Amino acid sequence: MNYQETLQWLFSQLPMYQREGQAAYKANLDNTLRLDEHFHHPHRQFKTIHVAGTNGKGSVSHMLASILQEAGYKTGLYTSPHLKDFRERIKVNGEMISEQYVVDFVEKNQALFAEIHPSFFEMTVAMAFKYFADRQVDIAVIEVGLGGRLDSTNIITPLVSVITNISFDHMALLGDTLEKIAGEKAGIIKPGIPAVIGIRDKAYDFVFERKAAEVHAPLEFATDEWLIAHKANGTYDVARRDWWAFGDLECELKGDYQQKNIPAVLEAILPLRKQGLHLTDEHIRAGIAHVIRNTGLLGRWQTLATQPLTVCDTGHNIDGLSEIVKQLSHCHYKRLHFVIGMVNDKDIDHILRILPQDAIYYFTKASIPRALNEQILAAKAREAGLHGECYPTVAAAYAAAQSQASANDMIYIGGSTFIVAEVL
Repeated sequence: MNYQETLQWLFSQLPMYQREGQAAYKANLDNTLRLDEHFHHPHRQFKTIHVAGTNGKGSVSHMLASILQEAGYKTGLYTSPHLKDFRERIKVNGEMISEQYVVDFVEKNQALFAEIHPSFFEMTVAMAFKYFADRQVDIAVIEVGLGGRLDSTNIITPLVSVITNISFDHMALLGDTLEKIAGEKAGIIKPGIPAVIGIRDKAYDFVFERKAAEVHAPLEFATDEWLIAHKANGTYDVARRDWWAFGDLECELKGDYQQKNIPAVLEAILPLRKQGLHLTDEHIRAGIAHVIRNTGLLGRWQTLATQPLTVCDTGHNIDGLSEIVKQLSHCHYKRLHFVIGMVNDKDIDHILRILPQDAIYYFTKASIPRALNEQILAAKAREAGLHGECYPTVAAAYAAAQSQASANDMIYIGGSTFIVAEVL
């Protein structure tokens, strides 16, 4: 098989949560452990950092990887989902896994896959760990795919476990309260391993405190320790409350919501330093300032054009889109053109009620099974006071927005990771 044929086989033969939803979720680690044993436990051959959370885990993972790269470490990075190319999920020093490695991995192991029927995610995690071992990385940043406790990545013993925040998402799988969702995320906290929680929130912080106490894991809440003020476009004034007057910090990611992610990154550095990693303040500054350049991260308040200003973002749940709406309210434009599509397992009615009512909407759907029909989305939006036209494809919706927007307007594209993926 060539690379495209291999991808078609992967996507058609193996359940994939991002495309299919709940049917692809497996509530145990049996297959992951069988794959890990078959490949001789490759994740034991390099150090790891584990990152979970509802929102922000991708940004935090990429910033940590970028800092490690700046410090000279050969750094693996495993994230999901991808936006343009499957290979975005598995990188070493910002360079994607080769097409040939993907092809060879699938071809060599098809008999094994036929025997145990792993999910798309289980197989991809195994591929990532094997690739990082083969490339002899020093350390890998591993982003949780879904939840934490039963996620395929949760066989690692990291140097530090990071949980960015908790909000409502994937409730059918993780639970219908913040306490239940936090309980699933807390599953990555390991005995004796330092844990960093990005945001303290009385709705769920006790879940992490209880779990950390059970397994004797040192625990810090980043928002308890860090003071961060947004000064300008991607620039922050940062200090740790006790002793670390860090000063100005520039972030290449321009979403205002990075103000919530940066403290988690900085707090995670401290246990890494204690465990012998040489990470200076300058490595931190350079890593956060050059995170896109170093890692190739896409889709986080990404500017696609300036006339009209065109921005896309992968924020897709109530908390993520609340941050987007807040930032849109600070943008300068004559009219806002909002290209939107969603998947059918989100809290759609609640999300639509927070979106700006004075925008012109372009309702569409991504080309995946989970996508909500654009006509249904438009009908729900009308009930929330939002108005616009329907378009059968993302390309058609984006083209319509471009044709109708003047140079002084703004186009925003989002609502779903897959809408952004198709625009990019």
